[in-house]
Amino acid sequence: MTELAVGDVVAERTVHLDRTALVRYAGASGDFNPIHYRDDVAARVGLPGVLAHGMLTMGLAVETIVPWLGDAGRILEYGVRFTRPVVVDAETGADVTVVAKIGLVDAEGLRVDLTVTHADTTVLGKAQVRVRRD
Repeated sequence: MTELAVGDVVAERTVHLDRTALVRYAGASGDFNPIHYRDDVAARVGLPGVLAHGMLTMGLAVETIVPWLGDAGRILEYGVRFTRPVVVDAETGADVTVVAKIGLVDAEGLRVDLTVTHADTTVLGKAQVRVRRD
């Protein structure tokens, strides 16, 4: 790994989610809460629309750095705070953008800070990944 400094962008991408992705994730995770695929249920409980699963959003965010790391086994710790939902429109879907920057470099490893946004709004707060050095 090349010399890294705080603030360096190490990875970024935009992921497009559609309702099919939500149904597939529901099948893989076992989370079949209808707020993730039915507009009528989401509206009935006061949500702005069908929401992407929080763990799906969290997973796609951290996966953004895996190609840069070369080995997901280097991830020591990962945590986020859910701040806003990702509303997935039936027609247009939703784009989630992830930017990964070095937040800390120390003797034990690195901290990568993830900025995760949808519709110009941060959806994961304090998304931080502790990474073991090579």
